[in-house]
This record gives sequence, structure tokens and C-alpha cells, in this order.
Amino acid sequence: MKNVAPIMLVAFALSGCSATTVEPIPGSITYSGQPQSRLAKAPVGSTFTHRLIDQNGRRAEETYLILPDRSLKLISRRTIEFDLSRQR
Repeated sequence: MKNVAPIMLVAFALSGCSATTVEPIPGSITYSGQPQSRLAKAPVGSTFTHRLIDQNGRRAEETYLILPDRSLKLISRRTIEFDLSRQR
């Protein structure tokens, strides 16, 4: 019975989590489906980044994960901000 309380607490905490899926946008590698060529030499589970211009005209960087069947999964996208005050 002592072990049930921590397990219930973890289950309750995780039930509040919602998995967010990053959807491909124009310019994403997987926007029109999986690419025809596969990354045959890249290790399964490795990640790589891809830079693009997002739908709002801002620079963005996406991170992809290589799955066991050699397909790609888009796992994150972030906007690249520039500090114009530092440029000369």
C-alpha cells in the first residue's frame, strides 16, 4: 500500500499533461508528407535542425527526430529573434 500513493501521485500529475504536436508548415521538410529520400546513414534517434521562413515571414528553426523506420518526426519549431542593437 505504501507504493500505491507515489504511483497515484505520478499518474495524477501526468494526466494533466497534454502532448502538443508541431504541425508542418510551408517550408517544413515534412509539409507535403515524408521526403522520398531517407537518411540511411543517420543514427536512429538522432536529431537535426532545418531553418526556414515561417508563415509570418519570420526566420524559424525546426528540429526533426529520425524514427526507426527512417521517417522524420517534427518535434519542435522556434522563431529566431535577432537583436538589431548589436549589429553595426
